Amino acid sequence: MKKIGFVGLGSMGLPMAGNLARAGFAVTGFDLRPEAGAKLAAAGGVAAASLTDAFAGQDAAVLMVVNATQAEDILFGAGALAHLPEGGAVILMATCPPAAVAALARRVEAEGRRLVDAPVSGGVVGAEAGSLTIMVAAPSDLFAQVKPVLDAMGSKVVLLGEKAGQGATAKAVNQLLCGVHLAVAGEALSLAETLGLDMDAMLDIVSGSAASSWMLRDRGPRMLESEPRVTSAVDIFVKDLGIVLEAGAGAKTALPLAATAHQMFLAVSGQGKGAKDDSKVIDAYRALQG
Repeated sequence: MKKIGFVGLGSMGLPMAGNLARAGFAVTGFDLRPEAGAKLAAAGGVAAASLTDAFAGQDAAVLMVVNATQAEDILFGAGALAHLPEGGAVILMATCPPAAVAALARRVEAEGRRLVDAPVSGGVVGAEAGSLTIMVAAPSDLFAQVKPVLDAMGSKVVLLGEKAGQGATAKAVNQLLCGVHLAVAGEALSLAETLGLDMDAMLDIVSGSAASSWMLRDRGPRMLESEPRVTSAVDIFVKDLGIVLEAGAGAKTALPLAATAHQMFLAVSGQGKGAKDDSKVIDAYRALQG
């Protein structure tokens, strides 16, 4: 696969598409914001004038969009899938409910194309560095075809199984841990703040002790900033933890910590901060302290 369409040139999609171009793939990218297409062109890709251009004649089309509904609208509502050559692959890299991914795969296959379930973890930093973890579900022959494409965007590409939805399920488990780690980091640092501790010293201690986690080390410093750079928005975790809880409900599995973390992100989103960096989850605890 050499010719890749790419839809969704946001904070993660744009560097991912750029990494594909730098790896030698012919990338044609589409985004509703013209400036995103211009940035892709500067990185070695081609800005598509329409969704049709991003699908027509491609070996595969990557969807780095917000959710399953948006993916469905692009593929079927806007009719973009019909422009992908028969036998072409749709690589769905958004975080979606497992059942929704399985349903999309059935519809894509009914149209003579194939779907690769390939959500990612690593955020903007991982997207920029090409070090994403990519959780894949696809038949073995299809996985072999798309793996060079995925390798250009991630440093860890793991095949979970052949059934669409298995990658999405792995991402749900991953996001449960990420969301809970992030929420409890906010709780701990809020406690330290309320007790009047030196916050820089406290962060230094917990970041280098057994209490540490990747989320604490990455988001903790930003929790101490008034307006941190947005690398992943609060509303992303509102969505992702919602998917986690949906998966748990479907399996009749209690997820009390995920549910509590979800409420903290919801509280911050309700403050009008849904588009802020997800490190702002600490503001839920600050509000509780008055």
